[in-house]
Amino acid sequence: MPIYTPTSVREATEIFAENPEAMLLAGGTDFMVEVNFNHRKPSSVINLARVNELKSWHLDTQTSVIRIGATVPFSQFESSEFEQLSPALSHAARTVGSPQIRNTASIGGNLGTCSPAGDSLPVLFALDAQIEIASLQGTRSLSIHDFMLGPKRNALSVGEIVAAITIPVASGFQDYAKVGVRNAMVISIASACFALQDNQCRIALGSVGPTIIRCNEAEKFLQDYITQSSPPDLETIREFSRLAAVAAQPIDDHRSTATYRRHAIEVLARRLAMRSFSL
Repeated sequence: MPIYTPTSVREATEIFAENPEAMLLAGGTDFMVEVNFNHRKPSSVINLARVNELKSWHLDTQTSVIRIGATVPFSQFESSEFEQLSPALSHAARTVGSPQIRNTASIGGNLGTCSPAGDSLPVLFALDAQIEIASLQGTRSLSIHDFMLGPKRNALSVGEIVAAITIPVASGFQDYAKVGVRNAMVISIASACFALQDNQCRIALGSVGPTIIRCNEAEKFLQDYITQSSPPDLETIREFSRLAAVAAQPIDDHRSTATYRRHAIEVLARRLAMRSFSL
């Protein structure tokens, strides 16, 4: 098959416009598995590995926003510098596969695949990330909540590629946790990101619905206690975690049952919230 290797975003979008059936290749950690099992047979591939514009991240100190190129590997988020800016994304990155996978896998790949089990996606939902999308017509920005439409379905139009992701610098507690069948090299059975951003409670769930789930009722419930002088008590935290579990939409599949997934969400939400208030 033809393999194109552009060196700029402009060149990549030009090639994509001429070859709309081509598959975009970032790290390939999901894509190549599907190719190897004959689940995908692309007519051509656009390899983004040499597009330097997509391979770096930048902190805007004036707006306190981090702009992350689509092909920045997860291994870069493990650094102490990045962890101070976005602890939840840094912790999520550490749970992705092996060191070899983290050296190639990227957020852009998670967004392209749009699997509800993608480790970075609950973090992006909890932080209200913006997705920068490039095409021959220019660039546009789209909220992560409008970008992910369902399992392996996103809002990209023909000829569009994910160029970057922007998230705010942490302004309070953030963390990510997941449950799997083992401690490493595992797809999550259930995952959650909890954040106190600008004194606002956010919690997003992964692997328990067709897309990532924001727990609006749980957030509203706990928000009433955040501005008080004393932290919420354990009963309040338990009710918050129960509401988070109610928001989940799990199914039975080969990796777990819906009952266990809902239970796991309640446990993860409770632990993350307790950690945030040092309980």
